[in-house]
Amino acid sequence: MTTTNEIADKIATDHSLTKVQAKTIVEAVIASITEAAVAGNETSLPGFGKFKVKATPEREARNPSTGATIKVAAAKKLAFTPAKALKDALNK
Repeated sequence: MTTTNEIADKIATDHSLTKVQAKTIVEAVIASITEAAVAGNETSLPGFGKFKVKATPEREARNPSTGATIKVAAAKKLAFTPAKALKDALNK
């Protein structure tokens, strides 16, 4: 698993930045994606993929232990669709 600190360390090393500067950049990118998602906007990172908000409607589900039917509230979720370049890199 890669963490934001590991990503920041790699950016700092590759671009002659301090770790603090690189961490600030990584956090700013994540905050920008989060703000766009909260506003319901799509974020596209060419060569990487798209983040977009999808609405899931209210539905009925079944409790597996009791068999009782319950309602699951409508919700929003953040979906990621990888770009073709990323898919190709993964499947080399």
